[in-house]
Amino acid sequence: MNKDSAPAMPSGTAYLIGRLHRLVRLRLAESISPLGLTIQQYTALAVLDARGQLSNAQLADRSMVTPQTANEMVKTMEAKGWIKRSADPSHGRVIHLRLTRQGQAIVGQAHAAAARFETELLASLPARDRQRFHDQLRACVNTLSL
Repeated sequence: MNKDSAPAMPSGTAYLIGRLHRLVRLRLAESISPLGLTIQQYTALAVLDARGQLSNAQLADRSMVTPQTANEMVKTMEAKGWIKRSADPSHGRVIHLRLTRQGQAIVGQAHAAAARFETELLASLPARDRQRFHDQLRACVNTLSL
């Protein structure tokens, strides 16, 4: 089948965002996999990097995974030496998670890999449009988050 006879692809905005999401996850995963990271682990480490410390429940919520998935992920990342747990001094049942030095190093490398990927992703947009595109995406996220 040649290009002219191929069936038309859906072109709705939601469809295109869905396709972009799938491609971004795939390509970002390829970018960070040499570091031994999954997308979920990178997201969790990046959240901890930005927040300093969180409980398992907070990490799950901010990493967009279930508490059960976060718990398994935390066990794996702790075994790799990327995070450490510590009890909250004022509430013994609350456990805080924070990055170790090794975790800080790996998330720094992952941030660099993600930045290289993002440069590639946005290469077809003129430089003057990149911030506007970012702002528009944030506005869409904010609208749906209300």
